[in-house]
Amino acid sequence: MSSTNAPFGLRAAYSPSGIIREMQGTILSTYAADLYTGQPVKMGTDGTLQAAAAGDAFIGVFAGCQYLPSGAQRPVISPSWPSGTTATEIIAYYTMDPYLVYEIQADGSVSQTNVGNQYNFSAAASSNGLGYSIATLGVGTVTTSGSAQMRVVGIANGIDNASGDAFTVVQVQISKHQYVATINAF
Repeated sequence: MSSTNAPFGLRAAYSPSGIIREMQGTILSTYAADLYTGQPVKMGTDGTLQAAAAGDAFIGVFAGCQYLPSGAQRPVISPSWPSGTTATEIIAYYTMDPYLVYEIQADGSVSQTNVGNQYNFSAAASSNGLGYSIATLGVGTVTTSGSAQMRVVGIANGIDNASGDAFTVVQVQISKHQYVATINAF
């Protein structure tokens, strides 16, 4: 996989506490952006989940939603939020643990010597057509100053993944979490 460009967004790998919990929030009815499972999200000033852009502090990762579309009698359960949807009873699921470790594919090569470096994500607002994010770790945004969104904490285990592969899958934590002061590099 890491020699093939096949991004899957951010997916929870493990938590130091041993428990990965999804939280419930909401999305503003008619919110004018798509949200995909595995996409970084932030908490807006109105208390609703919104898409995070490269460089933004963010709260966690979108994990799907359910909502009652305008005029419908049955709720929709979906891995994505379609832009501009008019709905009620909106429940959005997301992760928000600042210590959670995620796996993400890089858009280039990452070696073992890059563990501890920080990067922004790229392509977060794109989807694979099934409602899942194709966000990647943007290798062109490397920093050691603590100003990027994610900190690499390891190379993901896998028989098809190795340090230095063309599209390395890495383990990251959020270093620019909305609820925690910016975490500097090691």
